[in-house]
Amino acid sequence: MSPNLIRRTMKYRIALHKSDEGHSVSVPGLPGCWSQGHTEQEAIENIKDAIREYLSVVTEQLRGEDVREIEVAV
Repeated sequence: MSPNLIRRTMKYRIALHKSDEGHSVSVPGLPGCWSQGHTEQEAIENIKDAIREYLSVVTEQLRGEDVREIEVAV
């Protein structure tokens, strides 16, 4: 299987904010990553797409760099 086709599941903390217009949602661990929706469920589905796009941009920006993964206990 091509490395580009391997899917991993990751968990992210999100912050939901309710307003008169609906719901907004941000990802504290990914600065600038946010979305919105008319309902809470729509906002959550939209932030999933925003996270994928955010990570895609980060991956592209790091292309050719010496990138490593480390484990951190919290």
